[in-house]
Amino acid sequence: MNIGEAAARSGVSAKMIRHYESIGLVTATRRANGYRSYGPQDVAVLRFIRHARDLAFPLEDIRKLLALWRDRSRASGDVKRLAMDHVTALEAKAASLRAVADSLRHLAQHCAGDDRPDCPIIDELEGKSA
Repeated sequence: MNIGEAAARSGVSAKMIRHYESIGLVTATRRANGYRSYGPQDVAVLRFIRHARDLAFPLEDIRKLLALWRDRSRASGDVKRLAMDHVTALEAKAASLRAVADSLRHLAQHCAGDDRPDCPIIDELEGKSA
């Protein structure tokens, strides 16, 4: 199948398929005319990548997960370790985002929100409040 069909079947855009190919996550065979050709296993790989991206795994972890997926003698502990490391990173990022939201909320609460130009949000962005 061509890249458009692979994109439709996998839920991954043709642009992202090309990107994944350029970084070595996916390999396509080339027809005589130079067009990419994909088979059912390629679509399965693309779906795997899409699901991993839906769970916000970084590309390097997806590369590791693909290797584990392909290795039928893998230890599930290796997969679990990767997943739990990712959970830890997500929780740290969530805490960081909560802190940013709290800071911005605080600034917004101290902004009059009227017609005057004074604004603690702008002051913070300018570095005046430090």
